[in-house]
Amino acid sequence: MARTLRDLPADLAGKRGLVRVDYNVPLDAGQVADATRIEASLPTLRWLLRRDARPVLLSHLGRPAGRPNPALSLTPVASALADLLGTEVLFSAPCDGKDALRASRALRSGQVLLLENTRFLPGETANDEALAGRLARLGDFFVNDAFGTLHRAHASTTGVPARLNPAAAGLLVEREVEALGALDRPRRPFVVAFGGAKIGDKIELMRRFVERADLILVGGAMANTFLRAQGIETGASLVEEAALDLARSILSAGEERIRLPTDVIVEDRSSGAAESVADVRVDAIEPGMAALDIGPESRARYAEALRGCAAFFWNGPMGLFEDPRFAAGTLAIAEAAAEVTATGGFTVIGGGDSAAAIRRAGLLDHVSHVCTGGGAALEYLSSGRLPGLDILVARRRP
Repeated sequence: MARTLRDLPADLAGKRGLVRVDYNVPLDAGQVADATRIEASLPTLRWLLRRDARPVLLSHLGRPAGRPNPALSLTPVASALADLLGTEVLFSAPCDGKDALRASRALRSGQVLLLENTRFLPGETANDEALAGRLARLGDFFVNDAFGTLHRAHASTTGVPARLNPAAAGLLVEREVEALGALDRPRRPFVVAFGGAKIGDKIELMRRFVERADLILVGGAMANTFLRAQGIETGASLVEEAALDLARSILSAGEERIRLPTDVIVEDRSSGAAESVADVRVDAIEPGMAALDIGPESRARYAEALRGCAAFFWNGPMGLFEDPRFAAGTLAIAEAAAEVTATGGFTVIGGGDSAAAIRRAGLLDHVSHVCTGGGAALEYLSSGRLPGLDILVARRRP
């Protein structure tokens, strides 16, 4: 186990807590459009403030390629954080300069300091030792509460805790690891649903769950690849041609425990024809048709498969859910997940699209756990390891 906040020294009064948070939030016209990730950091920040620690926050935003980009500045986040936290939030740029160091040392009780985007500096993603050293000077101890970044060996995630001791996991990271860890010893029956586009991104996790799950439900564009691997015509549907052999190997290993759609919602893209939407059997997909959602029969079969299960993990939408015409399959899985939770089952939603679907369905508070980092969740479930977590385990003892 990694060190947690409860393993930190009892007296943190006046100490600077350098906290890696995940404020990679969407912005719209210079304002935070979705504060979910900021809200997720509040329990750890309040824990530190109650103990009179001085939080100094590091975060990235977007992919600025190692140079300043005003459109990706964290300035709007400082204002949103102040409103949500109800305390004064100071801001300093850049995150590693003399001004940042002075600001961290001048912090008073009850104040929080947010530093500018770490990815404005090229050394961040390269895990540059010099940058990690400059960042480490900004705190007296380190807390990583950015679960969505733990699969990245960057200066602010692994470089800093290698130099700053004590280092601990925040409350969000602790909660994420506990939820995902429960899937190593799931209650039975244990059902998994995979969607989205690519098998290749999830191959190790799929192989692991083939051995562990009682049933695996497949939807989204991923289902097209599995259908094609079985020799079924998929028309103009998106298919991951390079993953056909992988799909066959998974089908062989999973046998009857893997369920594919029996019908799909297609868009007719035939040349010269007006686009139309229809429900067809998977063995009736014509060359100009593109499968973009699971059909009503498949939705009913999948919902029935989830009824009464004790544990459920879902990653990836069942179709192109951003388009209302192809959202019914994803919504059906979201509703089924809520029903599993309501009847005492343990439900984990992993991945940005799945989380967005649960949120859009208004069911965010009706599932057991929604992961804040899809890539990190998949890597942890696949291997049980994350670079940003491993360093906290290595630094468990001062």
